[in-house]
Amino acid sequence: MEFKPRKFKFKAWNTESRLLMRLSSVECNKGELVKQDHVLLQYTGLLDKEGEEIYEMDVVMISTDQFVVFWDEQRKGWHYTRLGQHSPLALEPAITARMKRFCSWFELQR
Repeated sequence: MEFKPRKFKFKAWNTESRLLMRLSSVECNKGELVKQDHVLLQYTGLLDKEGEEIYEMDVVMISTDQFVVFWDEQRKGWHYTRLGQHSPLALEPAITARMKRFCSWFELQR
C-alpha cells in the first residue's frame, strides 16, 4: 500500500471584520493551528455537485432545504444537519453530489 498524505486546507472567519477569507498563513502552537481573531474552518475533502469545495460550517442546499456541515466529535467524522435541528447525518460523496454550497453559517449570523 502506498501512503499519500492528504492536504489540509482551511478558510477562516475573521471575528473582527466579520468576513470569510482564505488564509495565507497560520501559526502552529504545540501542534494546534491558530490564527488570532479567526475561527479556522477545515476543508472536508468533499465537493458539491458543481465541484466547489465544502468546508466546515458551510451551509449547503439539497433542493430548497438548507443544512450545515460540521465535524461531529462524538461520531469522529464529518456530518450535516438541517439548519435549526440537531439530527446529524454522515457526510458522504453520494450525498455531496446532490448538494450545492450556499454560504458559510457565520455569514448568515451577520
